[in-house]
Parts: sequence; structure tokens; C-alpha cells
Amino acid sequence: MKRPLLHVLHSLDPARGGPAELVRQLCLAHAAAGVASEVATFDDAGASWPVPVHAFPGRGNFAWSPDFTRWLRAQANDYEAVFIHGLWQWQGIGTMQALRGSATRYFLFPHGMLDPWFREAFPWRHLRKLCYWKLIENRVVREAAGIVFTSEEERRLGRDLFRPWAPQRESVVPLGTTAPPRPAEELRALFDARFPQLRGERILLFLGRLHEKKGCDLLIEAFRRVAPPLHLVFAGPCADSRLEADLRARADGLRVTFTGPLYGDDKWAALAAAEVFALPSHQENFGVAVAEALASGVPVLLSRRVNIWREIVDDGAGFAEADDVDGTARLLERWQAADPAAMRLAAQRCFSARFDIRRTAENLVALISPT
Repeated sequence: MKRPLLHVLHSLDPARGGPAELVRQLCLAHAAAGVASEVATFDDAGASWPVPVHAFPGRGNFAWSPDFTRWLRAQANDYEAVFIHGLWQWQGIGTMQALRGSATRYFLFPHGMLDPWFREAFPWRHLRKLCYWKLIENRVVREAAGIVFTSEEERRLGRDLFRPWAPQRESVVPLGTTAPPRPAEELRALFDARFPQLRGERILLFLGRLHEKKGCDLLIEAFRRVAPPLHLVFAGPCADSRLEADLRARADGLRVTFTGPLYGDDKWAALAAAEVFALPSHQENFGVAVAEALASGVPVLLSRRVNIWREIVDDGAGFAEADDVDGTARLLERWQAADPAAMRLAAQRCFSARFDIRRTAENLVALISPT
């Protein structure tokens, strides 16, 4: 493949969620395989990225940027293919307009943004999305060379929510991540040095954004009910000060620590220190942190709203229950009765078989190759 791939996404800020980290890891995996990549985004958070970044600061949350569309129209033939990450913003319509009449195809990752949970949780926003779908987004989907779901569960949940649904092609390409960058012993020592108050603790880790959809409150209430011999650690940013205050108030009197966001080696160090990972989310398309936990040999406790829960349960790498306090409490109880050593081995096998980013990179190259 002589021409580079182009990834287009709303933001490269890791505090905004998983797609940015996924794209970073994909670019690195493709580079190792001799495939060049570039990124176009609508903020300026890509200064430290390992591939060329083209930044077009957009207006508002929609990130309207005619400059991006003009640039991509002029550069379209320089790229082998374009991957759009996410819906409902300028990256979709801007790319569609730029590539019309071009031989360069684009593929669309919904990244869980078609999940019916959003309709249930935010009905007024869903009405706006319905209008936007009828006016614009259905054409973005229809003109894409393919829609790329990251699990069979995402495809099952998302393909019937908006009509008309008429993509040219549907594919399932599981996402992934890399293995930890350093030996577990070194990473654990790093964690102990940064958080000496947690040295020797059996850690139940939540790693990710503190957001209402993530079920952080469920985890705290279940932790209070079950009182396991663990220390609950929340590692992640929180953009909602009221939510953070509520979570801290709920955790008062419990063995709970909020570390703030952890990135790079600090993130991997937290995973190396963890006994078990928890994500009782109300909606989760994939969960990069779930794959990172598996890569670290850490079993996972999930709600059945995390779209890869079936694969993980089938592999014996974790447990899954309902996304409520009762279900989350059952996760903690099941972990106390589990065989941790066997599940750690199962977690590593699950990662190697399903969620290694090199496999994702290979599958994307195969996806865009002529059949």
C-alpha cells in the first residue's frame, strides 16, 4: 500500500473518550506493518502524536469546518482510504462532501453512537438526531463504502434504530490495544511510588472517564453493600463537577480513592497494580480500557451493556451482569468466589486471541483491499 490511510475524528483529546486512543494505537500498528497513516481533527490536541496531524479547529460542538472539506477535496487522491470515526458531527458530512466524485472511498465507524440507550437516556437529543438523520446522516451512511461495527452486539443494536438504513456494506472489525509497554513488576513499582497509600492493597480498578453512563455510582453503591476486601480506585477525568462531587459524597467512609486521569505509563501502572477491573456501564460500544485490562492479565467485571461482554464471558476472562446495583453487587460477589489465577490466564488468552491491535490493523487493510 503506497498511499497513506487518513483517519478523521472530532477530537484527539484523550479526556473525551476512547476513539482517540484507538486511532493512535491503529496508526502505530500500521506503521509497524509498513502502512502509513495520517489524522485530521477539529481541535489542536495532537502535538505529541506519532503521525502527521492536520488540525482544522471547528466551530461549536458540531465542529463545522469548511476549511477541512476544501483541504480534503484537494488532497483526496493522496489517500488510499479515509476512516470516519463517529456520527452526528462535521467529520461525516465534511468528508462525504469532499470525496464526492473522487476515487477515494470512505468507511464509517459509528463507535456505538447508534446504540438505543441514547434514545432512552436523552429523548430530546434523540429527536434532534432523527431530524439530522433524515436531512444528512443517512446520506453519509449510504455513500460510505462500508459501515464498520466493532462487535456483533453493536451491529445488532444499532442497525435498526434509524430508517432508512441502506449502507453499501456492513463489516465487523473488533477493536484492540497494545500489550503493556514494560514488565508488570516495573509498572507496579511505578504505581506504588506514585500512590504509596495504596501499596499492598487489593485494588478494584475503574479506569476511564467518570461519566453518568459509566455506572460509577452503581459501583460505589454495590461496593458499600458487598464490602469486599478490596480498595476501589477510580482513575480518570471528570468533566462534570457536580457528578464528581456526588461520587465523592457517595464514597465517603468507604475504601475508595480518586486518582484523577492517568495516561501513558501511569495508566499501565494502575492496571499492573489491579487485582480486577470493573466497568458496570449503561452503554459501552467497546471499551478500550477493557482490552487494556485483558492485555495486562486483569480479569474484568462488566455490565451486559458493554458490547463485548459475550466474548469475554465465553473466554472465562470475566463476569457480566445487569447494569444496576443488584447486578453490580453480584459481580463483586462472584469475584470473591472466583479463581483469580485461572481468570488472569484466561484474560491474557482472550486478549491475544481477540483484542490485539495488530489483528485490528490487519483486518482494516483487508477490508479496504479489492476483493
